[in-house]
Amino acid sequence: MLSDQVLYIKDLGNCPPAYLNDPARRDFYEIVWLVNEDALHEPQHDFQTLKGDWIYLIPPHRVHQLNKAGKNGVLISFKQELLEGDLKEFLLDVFRIFNIQGEFSCLQVNEETSKGLATVLQLLKDDYNKETVNLIMVKALLKVFLLKLIHLKEQHFTLQDINEKRVYEFMLLLENNYKEERNAKFYAEQLGISAKRLNQILKEKLDKTGVQLIHDRLILEAKRQIIHSESTIKEIAYNLDFKDHSYFSRFFKQHAEQTPQEFQKKVKEHVISHDNTLYS
Repeated sequence: MLSDQVLYIKDLGNCPPAYLNDPARRDFYEIVWLVNEDALHEPQHDFQTLKGDWIYLIPPHRVHQLNKAGKNGVLISFKQELLEGDLKEFLLDVFRIFNIQGEFSCLQVNEETSKGLATVLQLLKDDYNKETVNLIMVKALLKVFLLKLIHLKEQHFTLQDINEKRVYEFMLLLENNYKEERNAKFYAEQLGISAKRLNQILKEKLDKTGVQLIHDRLILEAKRQIIHSESTIKEIAYNLDFKDHSYFSRFFKQHAEQTPQEFQKKVKEHVISHDNTLYS
């Protein structure tokens, strides 16, 4: 269903199981907008209220399975290729609001902001639901919607500098190469800078070194496979190019502070009690 699409919009109440179970879904950015609902996670910050409008921004390949049954709201899913050709500065901002090094990002939206977003969303839905979709128009409206989200979350952003663009380029390289290339030197060479300079930039912008970010990405993929695949821990270790599954278990415990088996057990308990896999 999704393999030949770059955009998917659906009211949450009508979101079919076919979408939730589609393997191609992992390639999409997802915007889940809950309207006048309780949060699906346990907020870590002092939000004004736990009931209201919540927008979840979920990057591709992340560990998640939101329980949308009976929820009021909308789902917007899109592939990165729909934004290709835009300015790097805009793409970087999109990359950052989706919190590329986490499972999801969440915004609580006030009434005034909701009205502005709803106006753009309605125009987007109108064009999306036409018999012949005008991709140029849809792309423009999606960009306006994303710009509003960027403004909402990142009002403190300053002008982009060359190092922020390098971070963006590093993260794109990481998505395509993290399973095979686990040394910062490879990424530095692709960017035309030294490994030392790359680590300096990443430390300044993300407070982590290249190797730490590579390891984070491996752990995220391991979690995704533990939750969403039928593979054994040993098979997942092999899928991630760990030749020794006992080393994989030690690696996972070092970075996740629990063994893969412990993580798997806690996720199963979480799914039973919360009816979703919004678990990190």
